[in-house]
Amino acid sequence: MKNRSAILAAALGIAALGATGFSAPTPPPVAHSASVQPMALRAPDSAFTDATSAQGAVSCQRPAPDNRVSTTLHCYGPDQLRSFYGLGPLASSNDGAGQTIVLVDAYGTPTGANDLSFFASTYGGPTPDFSEVYPLGQPDYKNPTGNGVGQSGPNAAASWAGEASLDIEWAYAMAPKAHIVLVATPPAETQGVQGLPNLMKAIDWAVGAYPSGTVFSMSFGTDEQAFGGAAAAQFAKFDQTFQRGLAKGDTFFSSAGDNGSTGVTRSHRQTTVGSTPEVSYPNVSPYVTSVGGTQVMSGWQWAPTQDMPFLASGARNPAYWSWTSGGSSENVWNESFEGIGTGGGLSTVYARPSYQNTVSGVVGAKRGVPDVAFNAAVNGGVLTYETYFPTLYGGPRWGVYGGTSAASPQFAAITAIGNQQRAAAGKGPIGFLNPVIYGASFDKSAAFNDIVPHTYGTTPSGVLQNNRIWDLGSDGFVTPDPVPGYPTTSGYDLTTGWGSPNAPGYVGQLVAAQ
Repeated sequence: MKNRSAILAAALGIAALGATGFSAPTPPPVAHSASVQPMALRAPDSAFTDATSAQGAVSCQRPAPDNRVSTTLHCYGPDQLRSFYGLGPLASSNDGAGQTIVLVDAYGTPTGANDLSFFASTYGGPTPDFSEVYPLGQPDYKNPTGNGVGQSGPNAAASWAGEASLDIEWAYAMAPKAHIVLVATPPAETQGVQGLPNLMKAIDWAVGAYPSGTVFSMSFGTDEQAFGGAAAAQFAKFDQTFQRGLAKGDTFFSSAGDNGSTGVTRSHRQTTVGSTPEVSYPNVSPYVTSVGGTQVMSGWQWAPTQDMPFLASGARNPAYWSWTSGGSSENVWNESFEGIGTGGGLSTVYARPSYQNTVSGVVGAKRGVPDVAFNAAVNGGVLTYETYFPTLYGGPRWGVYGGTSAASPQFAAITAIGNQQRAAAGKGPIGFLNPVIYGASFDKSAAFNDIVPHTYGTTPSGVLQNNRIWDLGSDGFVTPDPVPGYPTTSGYDLTTGWGSPNAPGYVGQLVAAQ
């Protein structure tokens, strides 16, 4: 199998991969990367230029203070995605008032509150209700360099800050009057001793600290198979936290991952892809709602005529990045230019939970993920404001982010709006979501946009029908990876679950649920 170091570095959030990939500040070298990965992908700054230098129609303009534009990558602000999914403008009454959303990340960001405030003012939203807490102690934010070899400490903190910014700002974008809490932990990257257990300890603390009906979003994961024979016992301990939260009416969401049906083998810091499909924890836990990825094309449509994303010079190939104005569609997230796409598949640890008996023809005897989906594309990513670590990254800047890290907090926020409306109807919070959405009385056609195969342009990679990863060959062309993907079909599938939310129908079905 090919080495997927580029993909792994991108999964760490803000990696510099040169002209043919994601470009931004550099995290620790891949060989020493985190076993617990943030699932955020930052679009390359090399795709942007001054407006006066742009050649061709502008596809994305970053707001002030940089105002740079792209003619290849598309992006969205809050009102654009809110409109696509059926919510009103940012200042509407669908705002999550009275609800609590907890976002869980390693390290957090030292500038989260100020960045969120600027994000809100840029888009005309209400004053944020935000707090950041460190139940296990304050992380080390001193002197990040981005080129160290440690698995924890300031270098790792630099890698996770983009993830935290994305989570905060886009949970706010969907539910701007909710109380948004970032729960951050110090060491994250050593898998067994401190990393994932520390994140789970922080979640356990938050279950006790915040009110009934709190909606959690977890934009991180580690390969299920990395725990080997100890996985079932270890996961059962972690799952006790989710069970305690569900018992008090909380809801848990988790990103399905960004590596399609593959996974990076982590137990010995390996960076090669295994030969069989894999899924990650915690999204695979039966007590968690797994959020897969889609690609929203709103006001534009991809139209590739050649499967070579980059020219020999490193410049973007116009034949691959071609697009047309107009149109509106949503497809399974599978972007061949960097070999990224929605996680999804079958557990090797968990048996099929009873609520998935209704889709046993798809999942068989195993827990299948994801359960639902939301926009996660990089080409069609979300604008996020960042000022952390200026000595490393420069001054204030806007990034364009994708990954299922973007999907989970937004779906969680729309669910918080559902709890807001349930409260107005005199009902308690929805709590354990999975039995509700799989239940026969839940109208899937009203609640979800069913994601089916779409074809764009005239190239093989423009046929978006599964989550099989694409590899970049030595000739510059992309070809399907040997690990098979799962098909995107009508109804429930192992790439987009039941689909993305039609927000009015989804919220309405949550209010109607018993």
